[in-house]
Amino acid sequence: MSVVELRQLRYFVAVAEELNFGRAAARLLIAGPSLSQQIKVLERDLGVRLFDRDRRSVSLTPAGSALLPQVRDLLARAADLERHAGALAGSEPVRLGYVNWLPADLTARTSAVAQVHVDAWVAPSHTQAARVAEGGLDVAVCWVRTEDLERRGLRAALIGADRLYAVAAGADTGDVAAGDTAVLIDADVTSWSSWNVYAEQLARDTGARAVRIGDGGVTGPAFFDHVRRSDRPVVNCPKGQTNPLPPDLVRRPVVGPEVHWTWSVVWRADEARSAVLAVVDALRDGVGDLGIHGPGAWLPEGDPYRRARA
Repeated sequence: MSVVELRQLRYFVAVAEELNFGRAAARLLIAGPSLSQQIKVLERDLGVRLFDRDRRSVSLTPAGSALLPQVRDLLARAADLERHAGALAGSEPVRLGYVNWLPADLTARTSAVAQVHVDAWVAPSHTQAARVAEGGLDVAVCWVRTEDLERRGLRAALIGADRLYAVAAGADTGDVAAGDTAVLIDADVTSWSSWNVYAEQLARDTGARAVRIGDGGVTGPAFFDHVRRSDRPVVNCPKGQTNPLPPDLVRRPVVGPEVHWTWSVVWRADEARSAVLAVVDALRDGVGDLGIHGPGAWLPEGDPYRRARA
């Protein structure tokens, strides 16, 4: 049997958690065909089929379900080994967590100042912020509110922003007023706490229609099904920002206001380690306004970068 790479095991975990190759590829920042090929190689090397997949769905096989906990444990032990080795060498890596977005030039920005270990556990924003506060991570890239920073003893700096759009059925790709859109709010607060807070505020501020769901359809194929059933364009979630659309759906720019989502690097307020602070400085160096303070821009109340209205 060929040697199995940790990278391939991380790919397996991502697909197992997303049950969607497109979302897993976006999360891993690799091309979809490359991810699919690596999973096939892993299945060949292990001698078992990990996933059942067709054009509509992906599911774990019994073998995949049985191996998943062991793979997670192996990745956690590998991360512990890296940290221990780094400590012995006097250069313990900086542990960085994220949600689904990282700066494209992360390595170029940080390689000269520290050894950055990108954590294999991809989790929602509120979870990653809590892990930083509790010491499980040194820094995280996530969406965060001012009250979260104060309550958890954290600091944050802006390093990225997405302008969200709406997805609609039909051929009209023109602008749509925020008040004429819908926004999905999921009953699963464990997975969607940060998004739900954001979406509730968007509905209150703009008049967008809040639609309550319970199927995890904030992203992925279920999201597209909600769009098809909606009589309004539906605002996308940042986790689906780069997902390709089915041919029967289109993107429509949201205006009046333009809707923005911010990405922060978050670290502990009492952090004193030079490597961690150097990574923070490298990530925020040269980051400008990113369009979030334009005359037509909207950020939710509590966003650290929202300016007081005149």
